[in-house]
Amino acid sequence: MKPPELVLSAEDAEDLEIISARLQDAVGQIKDFVYLPKKRRFVALLNRFEWERPEKGRSGGNLRVRSGLHFDDVLSAKSKNLKLGAPGAVVSLLAISFAPKGGEDTAGVIELTFSGGGAIRLEVECIAAHLKDVGGSWAARGRPAHES
Repeated sequence: MKPPELVLSAEDAEDLEIISARLQDAVGQIKDFVYLPKKRRFVALLNRFEWERPEKGRSGGNLRVRSGLHFDDVLSAKSKNLKLGAPGAVVSLLAISFAPKGGEDTAGVIELTFSGGGAIRLEVECIAAHLKDVGGSWAARGRPAHES
């Protein structure tokens, strides 16, 4: 039986934390991160670790799934410490965070933080994030581990 695909949306910082948790340790190639200024959208394709299924699967809980992430109402996108000239370079996503502009304004900065000190900063009018699994699961090479 195929598990249900994950579909999440975020409209505030609390919702974004849930998406961030689901994408912790997701990996992707630089070429699969695209800013579309005319559409005011940032899109990323990632291979996320299925943290929600730790004990299932032939690989003992080590499963990955292809997922699409996009942010709407993006005013600008900037990167730091990423090898943009190497489109095949693989990066590992650690977290997604939001820093509000302040006051009653819904605008702010969404930051995607990668291992090795890389980051993508999205200036947004508001939080409008969407995550959806777009493929089936497969056995991962290993389980991500973090120092405690």
